[in-house]
Amino acid sequence: MVMSGYRKAKDLPAIIPVFPLDGALLLPGGVLPLQIFEPRYLNMIDDAMAGERIIGMIQTNGEGQRGRPSLARVGCAGRITSYSETSDGKYLIALTGLCRFEVTEELPAPKPYREVRADFALFETDLQPDGDGDEFDRAPFLNLLRRYLDQRGLGVEWDVVNAAPAPALINSLCMALPFSRLEKQALLEATDLEGRRQVLTTLLEIEAASGSEDDDAPHPLQ
Repeated sequence: MVMSGYRKAKDLPAIIPVFPLDGALLLPGGVLPLQIFEPRYLNMIDDAMAGERIIGMIQTNGEGQRGRPSLARVGCAGRITSYSETSDGKYLIALTGLCRFEVTEELPAPKPYREVRADFALFETDLQPDGDGDEFDRAPFLNLLRRYLDQRGLGVEWDVVNAAPAPALINSLCMALPFSRLEKQALLEATDLEGRRQVLTTLLEIEAASGSEDDDAPHPLQ
């Protein structure tokens, strides 16, 4: 997905605020709704809205101090494309993913939130349109998805799933399904859409295998 003004890595700011949130995944072109209530992140949103409206979503790597965990190597920058404020002072925003980035350094800025120097060069192709993407053999993939959802008591609108173009389908599932922090990071760092689909398929296969002892019956798609 290309947003006006962002076509090259150099079009994006070199220094961005980041929101460390394990388990939350933003991908280029995806939309991530967030409810902001901590004072430091309210401050971050205020500053972002006064500037380029860009913040980076990033996970932690399991190291560092409890109150300031170390950041993962790769995150994804998004632009605030929806904003509202509740009566109790919370912000409801939607971030639209722009481009992944590598953290080259974290800045010792005297701000309540964290900022990093972001290098977008490795992921510049994120700024190009996905188009319809390369189609793939959906039947086995969707059967794996059905088994995953059944085992977790989850559901989806199958008409929407069946009609969705490959990029929208893969990216929305990666963002929405309740994978672990490490699994979400693997999906984020996959080279391209096809690599992401392969990682997603592997995660679904692992889940299907883990439940096979209790349920060996096939789950045909309806």
